[in-house]
Amino acid sequence: MNIEKFESAGKEATLYHSKSSGSPLIIFNNYAGDGKSVMETAERLKEKDFSLLCVGNLNWDHDLTPWYCPPTSPNDTPYTGGADEYLKLLLDDILPECLKRIDGMPSHISVAGYSLAGLFALYALYQTDVFASAASMSGSLWFPDFEKYVLSHEMKRKPDRLYLSLGDKEARTRNRYMKDVQENTEAIARHFREAGIDVAFEMNPGNHFKDADLRSAKGILAIIRG
Repeated sequence: MNIEKFESAGKEATLYHSKSSGSPLIIFNNYAGDGKSVMETAERLKEKDFSLLCVGNLNWDHDLTPWYCPPTSPNDTPYTGGADEYLKLLLDDILPECLKRIDGMPSHISVAGYSLAGLFALYALYQTDVFASAASMSGSLWFPDFEKYVLSHEMKRKPDRLYLSLGDKEARTRNRYMKDVQENTEAIARHFREAGIDVAFEMNPGNHFKDADLRSAKGILAIIRG
């Protein structure tokens, strides 16, 4: 596995190089770590040649949220809505630096993420036409007004593929925000299908924190053509 680390726009990036020129590039925004366990899991699941750019050192509740949301629990902090700002950094600085380092132009560039990064992956499709596909694993689609946003706005381009997943216990919570996650995710998946988009929606066993690497790897593989 050819791994290259670099810093760009104050973020830590780890690039897992594909074996051949022109392979797909998946951008994976990550909460912690460098994504190595996700990449290794993907390689064990299925042989698909792609490059993975894992971006870390994120201000999680700011960089990946589309607008302000108050704390969702007494010990939580607010979500401060910096997704547009981070997306600009990603497209203007981090992605160009990545493309300098890989062999050939990727056949497609797609975006993936878990939890709030899954929310960001879908939101990004409404702000830019750079990404061909997106994967949102256990995405925070409970986020206030996000379902309304999806239903009332148009994406910058029709994605080739979308992948959504959720744990079957994630909606079993008393949290007034997060209890809607399954209902919202199902409604969003239905909306995408009605728009003629190739969408996969998968339920996984467990709560939000179970098998995150496995769920992430499955989502990434699902949006790679071939």
